[in-house]
Amino acid sequence: MDLHGRQRERKVVGELLDDARAGNGTSLVLWGDPGIGKTALLEHAIGAAGDFTVLSCRGTRLESGLAFAGIHALLWPVLDGVDTLPEPQRTALRSALGCDETPVDRFLVGGAVLALVCRLAEQRPVLVVADDAQWLDEATAQCLAFVSRRLRTVRAAVLLATYEDPACGTWDQLPAVEVRGLDDDSARLLAAATAPGLDEVSIRRTIRAAAGNPLALAELALTPPVPGEQIAVGPRLRRAFTARIEALATSTRALLLLAAAEDRGDRQVLQQAGVDAVAWDEALRSGLLGVQGDRVRFRHPLIRTVVYENAPASERKAAHRLLARVLSGRNAEDFGTRHLAAATDNADELVAWHLAAAADGADEDVAGLLEKAAGRAQARGGCATAARALGRAAELSPDPADAARRLARGARAAWEAGQVDLAREYLLRAEELAGEAAVGELSEGLRGLIEFAHGDQERAFRYLTGDMRVVSDQDTAVELGTMAVRAGWSAGRTGLQAEALRQLGGRADPLLFEPASGAVVRDDDLRLDSWRVTPPAPLCVAWGVERSVSEALGRQIAELRRTDSVTALAAVLAQTVTLDIAQGDWSRAAASAEEGMRLAEEIGADHLATQCRNCLGWLAAVRGDEQTVASLAERSREVSVPRGVRVLTAAATWNLGMSALFAGRPEEALEHLSRLTEPEHDASHPTFALLAAVDTVEAAVHAGQPDAAEPHANLVRDWAERTGAAWAVSAGHLTRALLTSEPEEEFRLALAVPGASARPFAHARTRLLFGEWLRRARRRTEARAQLGEAAATFQRLGATPLLERATSEQELTEQPRGAAHLLTSQELRVARLAREGLTNREIAAQLLISPRTVGHHLSNVFPKLGVVTRAELSHIDFDGSMRLTR
Repeated sequence: MDLHGRQRERKVVGELLDDARAGNGTSLVLWGDPGIGKTALLEHAIGAAGDFTVLSCRGTRLESGLAFAGIHALLWPVLDGVDTLPEPQRTALRSALGCDETPVDRFLVGGAVLALVCRLAEQRPVLVVADDAQWLDEATAQCLAFVSRRLRTVRAAVLLATYEDPACGTWDQLPAVEVRGLDDDSARLLAAATAPGLDEVSIRRTIRAAAGNPLALAELALTPPVPGEQIAVGPRLRRAFTARIEALATSTRALLLLAAAEDRGDRQVLQQAGVDAVAWDEALRSGLLGVQGDRVRFRHPLIRTVVYENAPASERKAAHRLLARVLSGRNAEDFGTRHLAAATDNADELVAWHLAAAADGADEDVAGLLEKAAGRAQARGGCATAARALGRAAELSPDPADAARRLARGARAAWEAGQVDLAREYLLRAEELAGEAAVGELSEGLRGLIEFAHGDQERAFRYLTGDMRVVSDQDTAVELGTMAVRAGWSAGRTGLQAEALRQLGGRADPLLFEPASGAVVRDDDLRLDSWRVTPPAPLCVAWGVERSVSEALGRQIAELRRTDSVTALAAVLAQTVTLDIAQGDWSRAAASAEEGMRLAEEIGADHLATQCRNCLGWLAAVRGDEQTVASLAERSREVSVPRGVRVLTAAATWNLGMSALFAGRPEEALEHLSRLTEPEHDASHPTFALLAAVDTVEAAVHAGQPDAAEPHANLVRDWAERTGAAWAVSAGHLTRALLTSEPEEEFRLALAVPGASARPFAHARTRLLFGEWLRRARRRTEARAQLGEAAATFQRLGATPLLERATSEQELTEQPRGAAHLLTSQELRVARLAREGLTNREIAAQLLISPRTVGHHLSNVFPKLGVVTRAELSHIDFDGSMRLTR
């Protein structure tokens, strides 16, 4: 069919192909309503790519839960090329395609597909086309997104079509074009071309009813209007499809139903089901069904839906039974469902699904087969597939106890796959069948885990401790108890934390405890085998064990990426960000925070998303992006305050305080930071009060309130004495240096603490503060050495405010030149700021000195310049003679 009114889309597609031919590989997502013309544009692109190698696939609902099903369809024509890949990529891709039993590494698979495309592109350009991308299995979708982002210098292009706006999904980073409805003129041309004999009244009615949808236009133009009825899109379009289907022979309708039930477009399976040639011919002539190679497809998925839903239930079940026999190799007509279920203990999941669709009411044999299929899917990381299978198995279970067990297991799988709403639904249904206590055991305490990740922390604590007492497995009980400790810690409720620790007894990770005097945690003491029992990252940072924990979580991330355990992956990514920040790997921290936040937002895990958001806010604060800090903090508080998640509120408040401090507003910074220790305040939290203590002390000193600094300095010193953590020992010396009149020894001790340099930002900050003191003591050479080291670190990290501060201090260590010798460097800076109208207190905040020192400098400046008022400073030529200009 000709493309009417698609000049814009054809131009974009043509440019895509031209870029690919020129070696500027790119990608494009076409999105819009069903029937809007995306498939026609894909076919246009394939027709225009006669000089390309074309690889194509189509997402289907039935295969959406089967990992790499789309990749299998896409690469089927070029499977010979897989053997030419390097061994790791070859093995990974063969595993993804089901040719090898090696565990699937999704990143290696993505690299393998990319490598294969690159090799094919050496011979001729490559066009990768994926229709109905919204139904691609997640593994395929992620793989295509991975490939699409890496084609810049390859003679290849990726063209996708989907119903959904790609701005909020897997394709959010790819160029996209929304395919919209046709204008009236184009719609008229399409209707006239589809039905040349259509009268003007019918054309106008069709155009009005179709509202620019090409599929509706094409189908409605071929359907005579019903007398006395107004044609409308929706039910009327369904009626149009139904009329065409019912006009076909019985055998042809049976073929269409079989194809609709099969849903994968596997022509070989349909032919093995015994479809006769006459039915094939009529189905193809009708235009409802098309064949391309070994694949069969409906003209549009809406047709498949109508075919399937309009068929009587008995015929649908018969079609699924027939498909189950074909797929399992059992073709005997008298081979019943019960026998088939028993004989296919290790059958492919598709057989189980067809048997489930064919079941008449409750059927324990089929339910058991689905449950086993779910177990196999979950073992290889297919949590979403397992959840769906267990939900259907529960529906088929004749025994309520079996149904409750399967629902509870399905809820757990759904939660791990990030399908929180489904997990809650399954839990509720299971509790109605078996009660809360039984489901707590069956789901391994899932309701508390969901509440911890998404809701109120005190309620999560109650759920977790309650289920901890009923689960029989001791490892599970420890996991739930650990999460209960974390819930109490997150809520800032030390009493709850202590109660959970009491219930855990000696089974808790030592990092979760309040340290006793002289307590030391060794790497061998840590439990790092599961993300659920790993202590929160801020506590790990406080104890100074970030390197060991980071390495363990890195291994967990690698394992989780091979599965679809989205919840776990988001949680571990959120943990690693804080650890990477402490170790100075800010680029990786930012990347992990962005990925973790995106995953958490997709699955509705508000607390994990906020944790990542706060980490991004911390990075924004030390990089001087105040607007981002404020925006992220506001979003964090919207989530954390109503749900009592004080740890998140505290982190956001710390970011605001740091941002103000580094911008030269110590009073504002102190106001924010003091809230971390203010009893019953939403931001009150002992761990973050400890981690922010150095910032609070510095803010208090620069604000001229040293008495307010003492309690925060004591926090750090006490922690250092009780744990021996290197960062705390160094910070203890630093806070003493900031609060004493003779700080040199404390500065040197802070820098000399073994292990302190493992946190480069904190170490460089100590050098900066020491260098500032040395400069004020007129020890310029020593000051330049400290300031230079600090500036180099800040530049590498991108800590702009502190880099500028270090650079300014370095300039003050230089000897004045020319007429500027009348004033010292600091006097010159004070005079310039006073000329701009700043008060002594405002000048002090910018230069990090006291207002009294500003007054002292001005008392020297006035006689040197021969002025008697601040107003006269505006007439001094500071860039030239240093004299009054009038």
